[in-house]
Order: sequence, then C-alpha cells, then structure tokens
Amino acid sequence: MTWRTERRRRQIADKGRMMRLMRADQSQSVSVMAYAPPPQASQLADGVARAPFVAQIGADEVTAAAYMPKPRDRVEDGPKTYTLTDATPVYDGPTICGWTLIAAGGN
Repeated sequence: MTWRTERRRRQIADKGRMMRLMRADQSQSVSVMAYAPPPQASQLADGVARAPFVAQIGADEVTAAAYMPKPRDRVEDGPKTYTLTDATPVYDGPTICGWTLIAAGGN
C-alpha cells in the first residue's frame, strides 16, 4: 500500500460519515465510510446545491462485502437518498484503492 492509499484512508476517516450503498432493488447493501465535500459557492443557487452529489469511499468495505458500485445503485446519506449516475474506481498503481460515487437526487 502506498502513500496515496493511506492519504485517502486518512481523509475519509477524518472527514467522512457513515453512508449506506445499496442496489436499486435493495437486494444487497453495505455500510461505508464516505467523504462528501460540501458544495462550493459557485454550485449553489438560491441556497440550494445544484451540483451532483459526489462522495469518495475506500475500497475496503465494498471489497469485503463483494460489492461493486454501479450506476442506478442508491446511496443513503442520513435522511437523503441519491441515485448513482456513475461509480468510478480510483487506482493506486494496478490496485483499486477507492471509488468516486457521483449521484443525483436527494429525496
């Protein structure tokens, strides 16, 4: 494991919060520690975020649960539920060290 993976783990552990990642049909789910940076001022309109919801997760929890994030999965962040539009792996060399989850919604 390199410094990139360790840095990512520290950031998620220090600034993250627990979220639940699940299939659209709720057949499988996994709890993950995720870091979702707050929207920037340029992404706000009338005080409401207008940018997609983006969360960074490590690969450990999803790998242990044999879960691979994919579009149309759901992300529960407290009372809000988002639908994944994209799930991009983050590599550290040839190894997946995390995922970037891009979602829409917020119902």
